[in-house]
Amino acid sequence: MARIAGVTLPSNKRVVIALTYVYGIGNTTAERIVTQSQLDMSTRVKDLSEDQLNTIRALVEKGQKVEGELRREVLGNVKRLQEIGTYRGDRHAKNLPARGQRTKSNSRTRRGNVRQTAGSGRRVVSKT
Repeated sequence: MARIAGVTLPSNKRVVIALTYVYGIGNTTAERIVTQSQLDMSTRVKDLSEDQLNTIRALVEKGQKVEGELRREVLGNVKRLQEIGTYRGDRHAKNLPARGQRTKSNSRTRRGNVRQTAGSGRRVVSKT
């Protein structure tokens, strides 16, 4: 069981893929970390030795903002936008898309999957 930055990595996946489970590490960063630690890209997490895990941990802690620290920074940025009253901050506060996307359709992930359609207008009469 390998833990990096407080996240348990799945043992049956390749190291490059498993590193992306850590918030703040994407595909490119994971590949760079693996090449810097001089590992093969096809190595599985369960096949890593403790020394290899420690080198990966050191590279992640030294070079990246990950997990809690990164989440706090992003939250602080959004809070700052809201406090100074920007348009983007206002959109964040209202849980609407902040980057110019349309909202008449296609903003389900931000607004929640609320479908408001008119229907036929006829009431269903119960048969009792």
